[in-house]
Amino acid sequence: MLEQVTIALDGMGGDKGPEVILAGAELALLHKPRTNFLIYGDEAQLKPILHRLPALAKVSTIHHCDVSISMEAKPSQALRQGRKVSSMWQAIDAVRQGKAQGIVSAGNTGALMAMSKIILKTLPGIERPAIACFWPTIGGEAVVLDVGATIGGTARQYVQFAVMGDAYARIIFGLENPRIGILNIGEEEMKGTDNVKEAAELLTESPLNFTGFVEGNGIGQGAADVIVTDGFTGNIALKTAEGTAIQFASYLRHALNSSLMSKIGYLLARRAFQALKMRMDPNNANGGMFLGLNGIVVKSHGGANRTGIASAVDLAVEIASAGIATRIADELDMVLGTQATTPEKKLASTV
Repeated sequence: MLEQVTIALDGMGGDKGPEVILAGAELALLHKPRTNFLIYGDEAQLKPILHRLPALAKVSTIHHCDVSISMEAKPSQALRQGRKVSSMWQAIDAVRQGKAQGIVSAGNTGALMAMSKIILKTLPGIERPAIACFWPTIGGEAVVLDVGATIGGTARQYVQFAVMGDAYARIIFGLENPRIGILNIGEEEMKGTDNVKEAAELLTESPLNFTGFVEGNGIGQGAADVIVTDGFTGNIALKTAEGTAIQFASYLRHALNSSLMSKIGYLLARRAFQALKMRMDPNNANGGMFLGLNGIVVKSHGGANRTGIASAVDLAVEIASAGIATRIADELDMVLGTQATTPEKKLASTV
């Protein structure tokens, strides 16, 4: 465990601006007091905000950047405009240089992934990184990946996601043998795309605890500890779940205000409703790690509030303290083997 952790913070990313980013970082200090910050962005905007946050100011250094990446910019555009000079690029590069143990950004996801791949590179045996998020379930939590970094994927890439998710769940959840499932349109073996079915065959032959296909409604039911999918499908599933939670909360508020007796019932069960609200608030589980990179990159939801930013920072500090990147690399080498570079090779032949 590291005594002190330094986090590089993209101070200009996100939908709500640096005010929320810095407020979230200060809130994180309540949980992770042995954290220092390198804050990258427009000093003219950041300095007055930091002045109002004395606890954060004591452990932070501002690094001025003239360029910030907009949330609407395409990755190619972001690379042209922000290469080496943007707050996002310089924050990532601080990890490469060893100045920071991890980076947190609420900025443009595509730009963050593109820059991270160029600056940090991928781990041996990994073709494409994946964003892993925590998903609340009836029995606890699950790791779902990918939720936004990729569109589509080969069978081999699904297997790589499974290995990374397995290592992540072992470390974060303390599980000895996480259950691995592939998100699919049905649990039957004959259903799904050719790549999904081939990935299932490879995982069946692997040393991982592959339990089969999982339908969308099985994620929240805790059907597996690790759910593997591509970023296109995973992101749709994630946003659908978030939208459903908001919809349910709206229905609940309407029902509780519909009559005097409902309002009295709410007062009597207020603590239970508050606990439910905390459980369903996505800000309390905000932060997705870019697995498969030679460094720690945590992506916060662009619309996260200060609590959400604090959750993302907490995650980055925990990951850095546990030395997860090295441990994932070791598991990848053990399961996939560093020689597993050709798509036609089956997983079983590389162990």
